[in-house]
Amino acid sequence: MAEKQLESSALSAFFGSIATMLSAGIQTDEAALMLSENRENSRFQEVCNIVYKRVVEGGSLADAMRESEGFPSYAVNMVRTGEQSGHLEQVLRNLEMYYDEESRMFEKLRSSMGYPAALLVIMAAILAFTVLVILPVFQGVYANMAGSLAAGSASSVGLSSVIGTVALVVTLALAIVALWLTGKTRSAGGRQSLMELFERFPGIRGAMYQLSLSRFTAALATYVSSGITNEDAMERAIETVDNDKLKARLQKAVKSMVDLDNPRSLTQAISENDIFEPLYARLLNVGMRSGSTEETLAQLSNTFFDDAVLQIDRVLDRVEPVLAAFLTIAVGATLIAVMLPLIGIMGSIG
Repeated sequence: MAEKQLESSALSAFFGSIATMLSAGIQTDEAALMLSENRENSRFQEVCNIVYKRVVEGGSLADAMRESEGFPSYAVNMVRTGEQSGHLEQVLRNLEMYYDEESRMFEKLRSSMGYPAALLVIMAAILAFTVLVILPVFQGVYANMAGSLAAGSASSVGLSSVIGTVALVVTLALAIVALWLTGKTRSAGGRQSLMELFERFPGIRGAMYQLSLSRFTAALATYVSSGITNEDAMERAIETVDNDKLKARLQKAVKSMVDLDNPRSLTQAISENDIFEPLYARLLNVGMRSGSTEETLAQLSNTFFDDAVLQIDRVLDRVEPVLAAFLTIAVGATLIAVMLPLIGIMGSIG
């Protein structure tokens, strides 16, 4: 199903267009039909047609989205809550902004992976030519030599072969990894598995946590606006979380809110379980006291998302200097692999 989902850019366009047409007084079915026009033979058109037919038959927009298999479950749940709470247009706007930012993030990730992959492939080809073509020529020459010259240069030939082979294997392995990562960014399922993979790396694990926290906070804002209790809003919002660390903290927070002996408020549960940083927990407390809980949560969701994107940008910005350093070492290894036999000859002659 993940492979059938629309790209982040297409999701942003869908939600933004539907929201705009709803604000102009156009019905949901008409909006979906208008979106499918001039998009022949595309997955986007197919999804819009399914949505249109289901809505015309009397189904909700959320049900139509689910049946089309073109939308993440998170988006479907958010739209359903927006329909139930009467805040559909605002939910659609939030989803438009979320997937627009996600699209930009993945586009940068794709370009950041594609450039190193291309350089690594070129470097691997150069090293392969050196190891498989140039060095065997030296070895053939030395095999025909006799006396002290061959003995003096034999160790240099062997060392050059080892250096060249190691550099080739490492460069080739990195090139394969870079190409694999680049390929993963080109599909919805691949991006999902890539995000799950990133959660295991210390350097980017915090950004993945912030992304999940942003989703949860946006969902919580929508559920709170629907008029249900804070406890129910928390339990439903947890369903949008796929980060194990955050989910464990949220489940503890919910338990503390429904504790009969010492029930905690929403802000207390969030603060005591380290879900938000202290500053953001205080902002939420102020928002609840002033009666603007929904608006505060929406602002915090944007803040968490921006922070996650910033952290990812910092990691990606480190790729180029690290790549430059590695390529410098690889080039040096190539030169050494070629020059060592010559140095061996000069030593033997001298």
